[in-house]
Amino acid sequence: MNKNFPSKVGIPRAISYYNNYPFYYGFFKSLGIEVVLSDKTTTKIINEGSKYVVSDTCLPIKVYVGHVVNLLDKGCEYIFVPSIQSTGYKINNCSKIRGLPEIIRNVIDREFVMIEPTLDKTENIGLYDFCEQIANVFDIRDKKIIRAAMKEGFKIYNNFFKMAKSGLSYNDALKNAIEDNIVNQPLDIVKPLSVVIMGHGYNLFDERISLNIIKKLEKMDVKVYTSLNVSREDSLNAIDNIGEIQYWANELELTGTAAYYLNNHKVDGIIALSAFGCGPDSLMVDEMAYHCKENEMPLIHLTIDEHTGEAGFITRLEAFVDMLMRKKRAKMSVKPKSTETSKNDVVVGEEKVLISVAK
Repeated sequence: MNKNFPSKVGIPRAISYYNNYPFYYGFFKSLGIEVVLSDKTTTKIINEGSKYVVSDTCLPIKVYVGHVVNLLDKGCEYIFVPSIQSTGYKINNCSKIRGLPEIIRNVIDREFVMIEPTLDKTENIGLYDFCEQIANVFDIRDKKIIRAAMKEGFKIYNNFFKMAKSGLSYNDALKNAIEDNIVNQPLDIVKPLSVVIMGHGYNLFDERISLNIIKKLEKMDVKVYTSLNVSREDSLNAIDNIGEIQYWANELELTGTAAYYLNNHKVDGIIALSAFGCGPDSLMVDEMAYHCKENEMPLIHLTIDEHTGEAGFITRLEAFVDMLMRKKRAKMSVKPKSTETSKNDVVVGEEKVLISVAK
């Protein structure tokens, strides 16, 4: 690497970080570039990001902006802000994720170098092109070096995914993958109830944004599944099996994950977690709500923003879990006659569960 270029790059702990950081880490490390992460999301970071954007901007973007500011405050001169346009032919991200570099450029008026590679498979700009754009910023142009760095990134990412798919928690799988440790599959503890959460990684695995929903459910003695427990192939097949097609880049995390567990009858209920006002999420959740109604699978839609209160959030979770438990107990008795429902309800024994629970 050219000595005139910094040896550090800042990565915001938001958006693509939650899906791709193992790859990013391995790639940059192989190139001899140290990664500096922003701090974990806090209310202060959310509030800081909110100052820079209009009020109706979605929560994940407010959080992302806050993380960029956090890195600038740490003294980072180079910050990684990728533009992930499409992950397959006409498999698109939402406009805000596609335009992240432009958003940051226009709302933050501070001196720094933005590393802004583009991935757009619709326009035949693939992963090698994406990585080459990054390396060129640091004056690294040897294709063998770039491909070797990609190989290292894939090694760490694959180890992370294998451990997460086996049942290791997100944080434990990430920690072990980065430390080059492989942890054997943990025991699959049987619990009275199980649910799958359909949600973007940046909403679900950010403990501040999700209000620690996974830990809260585990304390209620509920087994939790996420997109990390489902392979890409299984997600794609599940979408096809319910008669839908993939349109959004993150659809495997939502529709594909929920459909996989719905098709295989592996869970007692589905939780949809999304940021308030997210257009793509609203379409995907409505799509799954339709299929859940057909299959008499309870689904609750929880929306989050910077004002979401933990007390009300817990109350809705507890009510949903309590309903699932009563439904499961009812299976041991004679199945009651079906009751008339409104078009927005799902029949669960003698209960009716709203597809969408208001905030």
